[in-house]
Amino acid sequence: MLASTHARAPGASSEGEEIRDALVITCEHGGNRIPPAYRVLFRSEQDLVASHRGFDAGALVMARSLARAFSAPLAYATVCRLLVDLNRSVGHRHLHFETVRKAPRAVREHILARYYHPHRDEVERLIMQTVERRGRAIHICSHSFTPELKGRPREADIGLLYDPSRPGEVALCDRWKTALEASAPELVVRRNYPYSGKADGVASWFRARLPADVYVGIELELNQKHVDAANPQWKALRKVVVDSLRTALAGERR
Repeated sequence: MLASTHARAPGASSEGEEIRDALVITCEHGGNRIPPAYRVLFRSEQDLVASHRGFDAGALVMARSLARAFSAPLAYATVCRLLVDLNRSVGHRHLHFETVRKAPRAVREHILARYYHPHRDEVERLIMQTVERRGRAIHICSHSFTPELKGRPREADIGLLYDPSRPGEVALCDRWKTALEASAPELVVRRNYPYSGKADGVASWFRARLPADVYVGIELELNQKHVDAANPQWKALRKVVVDSLRTALAGERR
């Protein structure tokens, strides 16, 4: 059960370290793994599993870069989002792909028990541990999006998703966007694009349970056109994201 607290960690050496240590990184769509027991449900869907519908390409690499740079805890999953979408609430119509929705209830309950709840429980543990130690948590959810959807190009390189009614999220995204544009003016950075920051997901779940001064949830969205392990620009983009977040966090202390 969630129980918020404003207690600061004893012995915190500086405000800068408190801000850094308040970070928690998660990645809900880090892979497209279909466990053997459920492959029969996707026999005719291999192309879909390998597509943007199956996972967020590059999101886990970005999440690991952030966690490493800030020495932040990382919770991630590599199970295919078509089996169960860890960024959707139980009961959401897109929690499972249609073949899973048609499976017996016992199968779906086992999927939730084996893959969904353990990830959500770990994220909650990290968030609440950080709140207890630092007085709040800054939660960065790492995602990516397909460059084109239904024939329409996505007009952004980076999206920062947040709830406009939460001042801390607004302020952090403003500073992060400014820092991104200053360090890489060729990138198109948009707020609450290509999705609404208030849509159903892990961040919105925590917002409903923790006050704005205790929980700051940001979803980082990268355009998958940049995700290419053989291209040095992909590594450069990740560095830009990390460095700009560092600048944005430092700006909070001024």
